[in-house]
Amino acid sequence: MRYLPLTDADRESMRRCMGINDTAELFADIPQKYRFPALEEIPEAVGENRLLEHFRGFAAANRHEEYLPFLGGGAYRHFIPEVVAHLSAKGEFLTPYTPYQPEVSQGSLQAVFEYQTMITQLTGMDISNASLYDGGTAAAEALLLMQRKSRRSRILVAESLHPEYREIIQTYIQNLDIQVETVPMDPATARVDQDKLKSMLDAQTGGFIFQSPNFFGVIEDAAAISGITRSMQAYSAQIVAEAMSLAFLKPAGEQGVDIVAGEAQSFGLPLGFGGPYLGFMATKTDFLRQLPGRIVGETVDVENRRGYVLTLSTREQHIKREKATSNICTNQAWCAVRAAMYMATMGEKGLIDIARTNHFNTAYFAKHAAGLPNMELVFPRNFFNEVVLRTPTIPVEKLLARLESQNILGGIPLKWFFPEYANCLLVNITEMHRRSEIDRLLDALRGVQ
Repeated sequence: MRYLPLTDADRESMRRCMGINDTAELFADIPQKYRFPALEEIPEAVGENRLLEHFRGFAAANRHEEYLPFLGGGAYRHFIPEVVAHLSAKGEFLTPYTPYQPEVSQGSLQAVFEYQTMITQLTGMDISNASLYDGGTAAAEALLLMQRKSRRSRILVAESLHPEYREIIQTYIQNLDIQVETVPMDPATARVDQDKLKSMLDAQTGGFIFQSPNFFGVIEDAAAISGITRSMQAYSAQIVAEAMSLAFLKPAGEQGVDIVAGEAQSFGLPLGFGGPYLGFMATKTDFLRQLPGRIVGETVDVENRRGYVLTLSTREQHIKREKATSNICTNQAWCAVRAAMYMATMGEKGLIDIARTNHFNTAYFAKHAAGLPNMELVFPRNFFNEVVLRTPTIPVEKLLARLESQNILGGIPLKWFFPEYANCLLVNITEMHRRSEIDRLLDALRGVQ
């Protein structure tokens, strides 16, 4: 089929419809000097070798490897075995868009099936999808899932849920008939205020979304929360931004939680300046028909040989049409396959050892930071691998600048998200930090006056 561009009459009709006289008016919000750059400003073509040198110059300006980072807040630095990077880069994993034809996609389907199996084992749930875009969209999909299943228009969200996740949720629902209200946390513990949760639940509430470990690094009482929501025939959804905690804490499925969703970047995906990341979701069987994304199932063929197929795929491109529960269209499954490679490489014992190291390293830091005369550990209990540090004698910006002058990225200023915590830092410790590096941060903090 030939491509036929718009005619002048077509363009004029569109301009009249939009109420403009010139197409250039569509770009009025862009500053004049950036709108239509002169073509002569484009540099002349160069050879490949010179072009590579040019980009190496850009790369040399990036000095992140010189710094010792203690940053978390939803993106975590973990060790990735080289075998994971090598295998996941193979063409047979990178090039498939989606396994529509099971007869030629058995390898991809089996890898996704293994991923689903490992996620259900870690979460204690019955089923898992494969997969979602990232932790924030997974949280939003969990909210929509509870609303569809409960047929109730009111959903509660914990104040301690990652602030960016809450913004994504609001973007998802802004044009939907869904009411979202925030359940405050106990300022003394950073945990969900269970009395407030009880008082806010009513017959119109479909469910409650909370994060554990939450944005402040504190582990919630998931069993108590799920019991409260169940008493009102509402659902509970636990969001997990640090997937490594799944190998350390009691599975949500054993605590009565209905949905577990979040970010699995910690399982073999590098920080990558923001992505691509990996949203995951696991639920009880009751949610099977409403679960967004794809589900790979195991079956047998006519000769009784084991095989794998897309058991459920509730996208709008398929027969679900307007009843679709998902618009996850790109090959997020590659990120899931890479996570499966990581989990298979580390094994059960390896994951547990890494998770314990995360916690013990953080406990070591917390113990010594609490003894510093000019620092205060805000929430000294129930943390996994992040803690909140208050600096009462020096502004956070000044402290971070001093640490950065020593090539230390000391943490995330909580004032970015919570003004009431203006002098607080969120500090993350993982298995990547040696005790000597933790001591280096402690010594730097000790010298702050």
